[in-house]
Amino acid sequence: MLANVVLDELDWELERRGHRFARYADDCNIKVGSLRAEQRVMASVKHFVSDSLRLTVNPLKSAVDRPSKRKFPGITVSRTGAQLKVADKAIDKLKQRVCELTRRTRGHHLAVIVAELRNPLLGWKAYFGMAEVMSPLRDIDKWIRRKLRCYIWKQWGTSRLPGTAQTRCDCA
Repeated sequence: MLANVVLDELDWELERRGHRFARYADDCNIKVGSLRAEQRVMASVKHFVSDSLRLTVNPLKSAVDRPSKRKFPGITVSRTGAQLKVADKAIDKLKQRVCELTRRTRGHHLAVIVAELRNPLLGWKAYFGMAEVMSPLRDIDKWIRRKLRCYIWKQWGTSRLPGTAQTRCDCA
C-alpha cells in the first residue's frame, strides 16, 4: 500500500507525458511503439524515480523487452500480444497451495477442505479472472476436482471392491 502512495507521482508524470501504462504496487509496465522509444522512456523513468522520488530502480528487475517476454504480477501477454494469460509460475503456486490443503492424510471432512479451498480459489479467480486464455483455468478446475475425489477415496480406506483399479493422486 505504501508503494501505491509513493508512486502516485509516477502515475501522474506518466499520464502527463501521455504514456499508456499499468502499475500494480511497485511493478510498472509502460507501452511504447519501438525499441528506441523503450530505451528512451526507460532512461527518463529511471531518472524521474531516482531524482524526484528519491527511490532506487532495481537494474535486475528492470528491463526493456517485448510484452510476451515480461510478466506483470502473475500475468503474461501471449506471443501475438492479443491476449492475457496466467503465468506458469502463478499456476504452480496455486497448485502447491491446493496440494497443501488437500493432502490426503489431513483427516478432515470434505466440507472442511472445501471451505478452506474457497478463499484462495475465489481470490485467485478474482485476480486472474481477466485472463483471456481460459484453457489453463479449466485444467486447474479439473485437477482440483480430481484432488477432492482422491481425498474422498482415501477416506473410504482400502476396502474397495476387488478388481477395481487404484489411482495415484499425488501432487505433481
